[in-house]
Order: sequence, then C-alpha cells, then structure tokens
Amino acid sequence: MEVTVKKLNTYLMFKLPSAFLCGVRLKELENNKAVVAVKYKWINQNPFNSMYFAVQSMAAELATGAIVIKKIQESGAKISMLVTNHSGAFSKKAVGKISFICNDGVLIDAALKKTIETGEGQTIQMKSIGVNEAGEQVSSYQFEWSIKLKPKK
Repeated sequence: MEVTVKKLNTYLMFKLPSAFLCGVRLKELENNKAVVAVKYKWINQNPFNSMYFAVQSMAAELATGAIVIKKIQESGAKISMLVTNHSGAFSKKAVGKISFICNDGVLIDAALKKTIETGEGQTIQMKSIGVNEAGEQVSSYQFEWSIKLKPKK
C-alpha cells in the first residue's frame, strides 16, 4: 500500500481524533520532506490568544512521523516506530496558519538499512520547524524516533 497525504489524513481522523479535530492536516509528503499545517482557532487556543503548545506538538510530530511511516512502508520490512524523546522551543505567538516542516527524511534511510541488516534497533533525531504565514519561525521541535524490527511470529 502506498502511503499518501490523503491516506494519512484519513488515518488521523480515525486513530488520532484529537489532532484531527484540532485541525492538524498533512499537506505534503515527499521522500525527504513533509509539511503539516494547522490553523489557529477556538478549539486549539490557549488562554493567551495563541495556539496551544500541545496542538503544535501534534503537528510537529506528524511532520516527522509521516516520513518515517512512508519509508518503513516502502522498505517492505515489519518495523515498529516510537517517539522516545522530544523537546520544543517557542519563539513567537502561534496565530493564523502554522506550517510544520521537516526536511530530515534522508536521516531515516541509513537507520532503516542498519535495522534491517543487523536486527538492532536504531534511533533517529528529526527536527520540525513551525512557521507562520509570514514565514517567521514560531516554534522548533526535536523528535527522537526509535525503530526496530518486529519479532517474527
């Protein structure tokens, strides 16, 4: 099955309904890049008239995770993935449409290859940057993804 923007957004609706209801949507998915957008609105606000940090975290995680999902699927191997650590920094109020961009897909290839060849789990550090409509950075996230072969049954 090919991993596409439409399929991942449908998955989001059924498996991560809180993200879907808050307006998190995958907009672009390429081999080494993903873009996720979310618009500031009543359902995802904080008391300070900007987007709640947890909504930004969901969007930032999806930007990194979508690429990992795509590459695992393309590998044909049975591999599990899990966020094992993350951090975020905020530099500006998140209002309007915020796009989270991850360009770290190239980091996954070597880790997947090593996991498949050796059977050892690997970790990947991926960055997702949130920018507003003016192109100004509002937040920055770092996600550590762990990948490992699923046990054979």
